[in-house]
Amino acid sequence: MQEKGSISIHTENIFPIIKKFLYSDHEIFLRELVSNAVDATQKLQSLARQGEFKGELGELKVRVTVDKEARKITVSDHGLGMSAEEIKKYINQIAFSGATEFVEKYKETDAQAKDQIIGQFGLGFYSAFMVAKEVEIWSKSHHEDTPTAHWTCDGSTEFTLEETEGEHAKAERGTDVVLHVADDSDEFLEEARLKGILTKYCKFLPVEIEFEGEVINQTKPIWTKQPADLTDEDYVKFYQELYPFSEPPLFWIHLNVDYPFNLTGILYFPKVKDELQLQRNKIQLYSRQVFITDEVKDVVPEFLMLLHGVIDSPDIPLNVSRSFLQADGAVRKINQYITKKVADKLGELFRKDREGYEQKWSDIGMFVKYGMLSDEKFYDKAKDFALVQNVAGKLFTLPEYQEFVQANQQDKNEQTVILYTTDAEAQHGFVQAAQERSYDVLELDGPLDSHFIGQLEQKLEKTTFKRVDAETVGKLIEKDDAPESVLSEDDKTRLADVFKQAISNDQMHVQVEALSPQDAPVIITLPEFMRRMKDMQRTGGGGGMQMFGSLPDSYTVSVNANHPITQRVLSAEGEAGGKLARQAFDLALLAQGMLKGEALTAFVKRSADLLAAE
Repeated sequence: MQEKGSISIHTENIFPIIKKFLYSDHEIFLRELVSNAVDATQKLQSLARQGEFKGELGELKVRVTVDKEARKITVSDHGLGMSAEEIKKYINQIAFSGATEFVEKYKETDAQAKDQIIGQFGLGFYSAFMVAKEVEIWSKSHHEDTPTAHWTCDGSTEFTLEETEGEHAKAERGTDVVLHVADDSDEFLEEARLKGILTKYCKFLPVEIEFEGEVINQTKPIWTKQPADLTDEDYVKFYQELYPFSEPPLFWIHLNVDYPFNLTGILYFPKVKDELQLQRNKIQLYSRQVFITDEVKDVVPEFLMLLHGVIDSPDIPLNVSRSFLQADGAVRKINQYITKKVADKLGELFRKDREGYEQKWSDIGMFVKYGMLSDEKFYDKAKDFALVQNVAGKLFTLPEYQEFVQANQQDKNEQTVILYTTDAEAQHGFVQAAQERSYDVLELDGPLDSHFIGQLEQKLEKTTFKRVDAETVGKLIEKDDAPESVLSEDDKTRLADVFKQAISNDQMHVQVEALSPQDAPVIITLPEFMRRMKDMQRTGGGGGMQMFGSLPDSYTVSVNANHPITQRVLSAEGEAGGKLARQAFDLALLAQGMLKGEALTAFVKRSADLLAAE
């Protein structure tokens, strides 16, 4: 007997809503139908475990087939099946989800049921109408002596439902969903397109998925197993399956928690090579082994978005199409848990194998610094395993380095001054001058280091950072034993005037200082404050920092009162003093890499003339 009726919905326009708004990506239909088939299969397995189904389970594969000539896609399972009454309830009354009811019924007796069932949303089945002009269901219930139910709908709110016996009946338990593909969806009749969708969304589903005779999934991916049952080779092999063209990872973290939320997964620390790689290889989010998205910014802390791997959690709230995360308390807890696990793992690696950890530091340093900058709790843990490296290549923890420089690099106000370079080659003269005073110099040349320095100054007591070319070496770490000037105050004023006239540049501010005779005759520096503001602006400080990026540079020109050359400038007559002052100034520009173009050509010519005059 054939029955006709209307699907129980709240609006006549449900199908346009599904097609145009609910699911933005039409390929999702295959994920939903296959997930429902897996759901039906697992429900049957659950009933068998409870002793409520005593028949033979048989082969429980889900099969997807395509008939291009007939314009049909069929998704078949050998699972629970449905009677006509159940189709009315679960398909026609789309306001509620069969999976929810099933879990409620069996949650006390079968813990696996709640963890395994995928079908959270009653609307999932209707995503089929995004690509089909008509959908049929042929289903035979697992209950004995139940006739085959045949349901048909053309995308309107009208359907037909009949019980079928004889030659049209299904011989075995289970459900076939047949899609008659619409004219505007030809792409989904191509085998390669369907295989690509199945590989993307169903690659790790817990029931075998067969497409055109080939099983396309691993039913027990390694994140569902216990770490004790896995080898390093297992982890590396899985990484290479996820990211086939990447180098092996540095190390990994296996996540496995069941309270206060369920979460499994594996996070890999990759070898970071370039921005393109960071964009291509993202963390993949799954819900009960169904791929959901690789946009995980709310689940994973921002500083760990450079990691690779898989996170699987049924407790991550998704919208009805499963396409977008809905941030809530559970997501925040998961985020905090992942942060803690990463910090604990890094701390463990550092303590157990410091040498190996140091070898990895060039690859993981950016993760650690980014985490310290963006998460206070991570900073508290990471301060004991974050490393800094000096120009000699030696690595220190922050407490170790403070102790290393404290005795020699305290200024007269008992502040520890940490010196650093952002380019040891370009700033070589300044590094050398510091080393001649037995000062140590750190290399802080990473993209986050300007921010990192600012954070450390806030955190480390009585400690300040100065770039080696921010001041003359005597002023970088001011002591009580500063050298005396051999020049009188009048001489210093006259010397300054000669240099100002020779330089004639509003960005260059001349001052005469009592430096060591071994120091350069003229030293050009950019004050630390101004440099930092410009660095912060360049690396994304934003906000109020923008103004410093457009301000003209304001350099300090330190003329060494105790150097023989500057004394010759002072004693020279007429234009000779000015020429000599300009030559000394250009030497300082050259040392800073600031002498270019016409000015460099003029300097070379003057140098030749001076040599010829000797």
